[in-house]
This record gives sequence, structure tokens and C-alpha cells, in this order.
Amino acid sequence: MSANRILESIDKVNRRQGSLPEFRTGDSVKVWAKIREGDKTRLQAFEGVCIRRNRKGSRSTFTVRKISYGVGVERVFPDNSPNIERVEVVARGRVHQSRLFYLRDLSGKAARIKEREYHAAVPAEGAAEGEAAEAAETGAPKEKITGRGKRKRKKEAAAAAGA
Repeated sequence: MSANRILESIDKVNRRQGSLPEFRTGDSVKVWAKIREGDKTRLQAFEGVCIRRNRKGSRSTFTVRKISYGVGVERVFPDNSPNIERVEVVARGRVHQSRLFYLRDLSGKAARIKEREYHAAVPAEGAAEGEAAEAAETGAPKEKITGRGKRKRKKEAAAAAGA
């Protein structure tokens, strides 16, 4: 057997039985880790922002950063560790980098990450056209579009009405 095949077989044996939820860098996650104190074990939550994902088979890791009493704390969790009970995705962040090490230098509001829009189900195109046609027939006034992202929503409404 070649060394590569031996490594692949070891990777398969060491893989996690249940899979972790899908999350990316920038997402806020809550990791429930098993803590052993003497002969007792308990679960402890570590909630923070995922600043790094390292995907290397059974050696995959992710780094979570949080601020605890004004001090930044980072913890590296192996994906396949038996000490991880579960991982919950609290919020999905919108970032443009795979490594968020710049967050180490930021504090307070500057360290915030915008939330990514996550659409589970997209409505059918015909439904939007039907609603626009009904509003035109009944002579109902158009909805006033306000708030952030106003131009984008106006453009989408115009495209839906024109289609």
C-alpha cells in the first residue's frame, strides 16, 4: 500500500459520525464542547464568530473568536473531535474574506459583521406577476418603498412589473 492510501484509510476511520451544520467564515456559531472535571463531564457553550475554516479531511478545524470581559478569546475546534457535542449557527455573516484575522485589531461597533440574507425558499415567478396584475386591475395604490435598500427594491419591483 502506498503512503497516500494509508493516510486516506486513517482519515476515514477518524471522521465524525454525525455531520456538522453548514457554516462559513463570518457566521456566528455556538459550539457545545464537553468539559471533563475529575470524573464528571458537562457541556459548555462557546459562542462567537467563526474567523477561519481549515478543510483538510479528518484534520479539518475551525476557529471561533469571542470577546469575554473585554478580552478577545479564540479557540480552535477540530471538526472531528469527540469533545464537540453540537454546533449551532446563530447568524450568518456577510464577509468577503476567508480569514477574518483583521477582527483582532477591531473593537466595539467596528468589529460588527453584517448579516447575510439567507433565503430558504424562493417564491415562484408567476405568483409575483399575478399579484402585480391584480393590483393594476383593482386600481389599488402602489406600496411606498422605504428604508435601507430602497433603490434595489424599486428596481426589482419595476422589473417584475415590466416582465
